[in-house]
This record gives sequence, structure tokens and C-alpha cells, in this order.
Amino acid sequence: MVKEVSPRTAFTELHNNPQAQIIDCRTQAEWTYVGIPELSGIGRHLVKLEWQGLNGQLNDKFVAQIEQNLSKDTPIYILCRSGVRSLAACQSLAASGYTQLFNIRSGFEGDPDSKGHRGNVNGWKSEGLPWRQA
Repeated sequence: MVKEVSPRTAFTELHNNPQAQIIDCRTQAEWTYVGIPELSGIGRHLVKLEWQGLNGQLNDKFVAQIEQNLSKDTPIYILCRSGVRSLAACQSLAASGYTQLFNIRSGFEGDPDSKGHRGNVNGWKSEGLPWRQA
């Protein structure tokens, strides 16, 4: 089962639970040009693993790469731009037997504002959580 959590809740859980892991499933371009969560202040490391490439093709090794590194009962928080790809990634992991999956609702940039810009309405950046340019 996949649970939805806010970016702030995910950050708090990463801070409080040393077993919890965060996976940013956006693309290399997004990590480079938009930014990434900065977790060094809480002694954590961001796992970057693309769910799909810029061409829209799914990473057919996504689940296998997670299985190589994390047990099925690891609390896993997954982040994308707005919460859509991360939800699909969570659902795929759930189908493979993972039991503690958390989709980070509204993702890193969140929904667009009235001018079509992201990062102002909701999401990791909007909530004032630490981030940096990659």
C-alpha cells in the first residue's frame, strides 16, 4: 500500500528514522537544472534513480536496482516533480512486495501557479525545505 505524505513530513521522517530512504525519481536534467533536496544537514544521502528518461521511456531496471539495495520492509519515500511519476514508481514497488512506500505529494516543484511557474504553490521548494543546485 502506498501512502501520501507532504514534503515536510517526508523530511521529518528522514531526520527521525535512520532506516528511511529517499529516492528522487526525476531525470538527470531535472536534478542538474532544477535542483535536488539537500539532506547533508540531517546526515542523509539522496538516491537519484530515474523512473523514466527524457524520451518518456520507463526505466525497466528501476525495481531491480531498488531490490539490489533495499529490503522489502524499508521505509521508502519517493519524490518527483509533482507527485505523479513518484506515485507510479511507488505502485510498481508495491507490486514487487515493498510494504512501506510513501509518495511525496506535490513533489519537488509542486503545482504551477497562476502564471504557470512551479515552486511557488506547494512542493519541497515551496515548503522552504533545504535544496541546492546539483
